Amino acid sequence: MVKNKSTGGRASRSSTCKTKKPGSQIESSKDPTPVDDPAGSDTASVSPEPQTPGQSQLGFPDRVYLLASVIFQNNHLEKSAAHRLVNYGNQRGLLLPKVKDEEMQRTAFELAFNTLKYQELLEDIVIDSGFYLTQPLPQDQMSLVGVMLYDFQDRKFLPRERQGDEEIIREVRDVENYLLRFKTKLAASLARCRIKHDLLSIECILPESVKTMQERSSSLLLYAWINMLKSSLDEVLSVLKSAGFSQVKSIGQLEGQTFCQDPHCGDILVFPAQLKAQLYSTKLLSDHKLIIQDKSCSLGPNAVCSLLPEEGGVLMVGCFSGLTVSHTASLIAEKHKAEGNNQPTLYVCVSDRTDAQREELQQAVTAMGCKNVKLIPEDFQSLDGSDKRLQKVRVILLTPKCSVSAVSNPVEFILQENGDTDLLQDLSQGSIAQSKLEALVAQQRKDIDHALKFPKVLAVVYSTCSSYPEENAEVVSRALEQANAYSEQEGDPKQVNFRLSPSPFSIPHHAEGPEETDPFFMLEPSEESNGCFLAVLHREEQPKQCACGPQRTLSPAPSLPPN
Repeated sequence: MVKNKSTGGRASRSSTCKTKKPGSQIESSKDPTPVDDPAGSDTASVSPEPQTPGQSQLGFPDRVYLLASVIFQNNHLEKSAAHRLVNYGNQRGLLLPKVKDEEMQRTAFELAFNTLKYQELLEDIVIDSGFYLTQPLPQDQMSLVGVMLYDFQDRKFLPRERQGDEEIIREVRDVENYLLRFKTKLAASLARCRIKHDLLSIECILPESVKTMQERSSSLLLYAWINMLKSSLDEVLSVLKSAGFSQVKSIGQLEGQTFCQDPHCGDILVFPAQLKAQLYSTKLLSDHKLIIQDKSCSLGPNAVCSLLPEEGGVLMVGCFSGLTVSHTASLIAEKHKAEGNNQPTLYVCVSDRTDAQREELQQAVTAMGCKNVKLIPEDFQSLDGSDKRLQKVRVILLTPKCSVSAVSNPVEFILQENGDTDLLQDLSQGSIAQSKLEALVAQQRKDIDHALKFPKVLAVVYSTCSSYPEENAEVVSRALEQANAYSEQEGDPKQVNFRLSPSPFSIPHHAEGPEETDPFFMLEPSEESNGCFLAVLHREEQPKQCACGPQRTLSPAPSLPPN
């Protein structure tokens, strides 16, 4: 059963909240009162609020606010007319303005996501302060008001300091001036709201699931896989140690400038989050020898590599980035290089990508040194076992579009992994709407059912970043039942019959005896990593009764000693 589903409405407000995000803002010695604010010293006293990760006290460039406002406009919660306090106009699906770089884009998405979290609070402020009814702003600019007001209060209503060569966007400057002139009443309104609801910080107004997600996101470890096409474990370890890094035996020992090997995937190294800058200084990242990527995206490629037979190819289907494609390609190429075989081909379904996205994916795999990747433009459902290109495919890696409900840093994850930005509004409230979840599950069932129909495929690896059983064990179990029922009807069980294989990622135990295995592998989200689910469906030679058994949740396991 999915817990805490919601389709909107007021978030439950907590009367007590003792946890604050790390990194409170630094006091400024400059006079924060703008010249056009006659209230001056009457500004309400508001306690410092936690700072958005990556935000400077100086604010953001105009284009970041503009992009964030469009993202918010496309994703904000649209209330019924009877409960609508602020009208944002009727436009949805707007094209996003172009920005200079990926960092600016990520910042804009984070700003929009934070505004979505506090949409109702911000609406209360603009209504209670009188701003909404007295300022001459059209409805289609209220999204810009929302994102700039969130940032304004996050800076304790201090004015933004601008760079001399900064691009000027007139509508952004106009909204900013309105907010500056109204800052006294806006700050007073926020203070009244916090007193009324006994809020130590505005974070206390968020659902518990969202607060937990925020706390975890600030401490997630860095996971990086070694690109075997450009380097090796020995070379990477040598470079790291020369740069002052020390190797430890387990994740629990990570402290300072240290790293360890991941307990499940031998090609993954784990670092404390604050070491990203030091990693860049080694040039391992810029040379594409070490690739930072969420661990949940690396389990599928490692599982595929362990299952792939000689002369076997791989087909990738679903929602993934060029990094995941490159990781899969590098692993299978390295495996067959060690065995003295030709590199198997990795076929990638890209029917849902635009021409620009396909070109970007191709450029990514080329930069990684992958030469065994071929893009397939056709829709997965239109492919079958008779396709001449797929005659050697023996393993399908299916990473369907999912709710990413087990991810603690959804904005960063969605942007890097080509995820669905339409989920941002739901994720900002800590749950996925029932209608969206049902639509995701329907597509997941369709994809896994089709994957099991390829007669020469020996295994299907199914992986999500969801915490909902509906997208995980229930999808897999239903697919097995349906596939095996179909095989009995057709009278040729050898062609279709599948069973669940034990997880390729065993969990070590301190006690003596055989290692325990489980057909479903699941990591719960934690302060160390995001959550994920993985199952391997393997073709069996003779029909057997499928004993799927109950899903078992595996918490992050104790780490293995480094090789």
